[in-house]
Amino acid sequence: MVEPETFTFLADLAMNNRKAWMDQHRGARDDAMRNFTGIAMTLHDYADRYDPFVAEAGIKPRQSYTKFFQEPRDRIGRDLYRADVDVFANAGHPSEDLGYYLHIEPENCYAGAALFHPSKEALARLRQRLVDDPDDPDDLKDLLTDADFKDTFPDGLVSRKTLSTVPDGYDSSDPAAPYLKMVGFGCRKDVPDALLLDDDVIDLLVEIFRAASPLVRYFD
Repeated sequence: MVEPETFTFLADLAMNNRKAWMDQHRGARDDAMRNFTGIAMTLHDYADRYDPFVAEAGIKPRQSYTKFFQEPRDRIGRDLYRADVDVFANAGHPSEDLGYYLHIEPENCYAGAALFHPSKEALARLRQRLVDDPDDPDDLKDLLTDADFKDTFPDGLVSRKTLSTVPDGYDSSDPAAPYLKMVGFGCRKDVPDALLLDDDVIDLLVEIFRAASPLVRYFD
């Protein structure tokens, strides 16, 4: 699944996050990118085991993983490049639709379903879904308290950024208020690096994605 050289490249990049270093290691970068594309293809090849919509959509190579270079507005700190990568398996677009992902970062790998970096329009759709049909028996609360979901994702929904108050136009007393404050969200389960070196880890990833599939379908 993940090649040892890919982990080595990401670890080295984290310690040498400069353009000159990246230019000198283009071969290793290209090898890592081929590895990510191969992983994305595998995730899609097995999609019929966790989400038929992803299986029917097929792989979109240019949307299959995050890029190394960070645009200035997306940077955290001064680093030019991401030293971690998310590989996607989506029925839609990773910045527009909640879908499945594998996060690859040395000693911090995990998998689940999310839309952590939504566009402005996608975030508005997520929030609207949260406040629609509050009495639906299949609402988000029921989903998050499902035994299989809780066992796989004990932290529930997590976000890369949480606002201090609900966005303008929403009611702070709404039961969905904690999630309305989230700027993108999803669920995650840690996966040890050693397991990701083995192709058989796909069976574990399928189980993780299967547990996350109700969340994806809820926001579909």
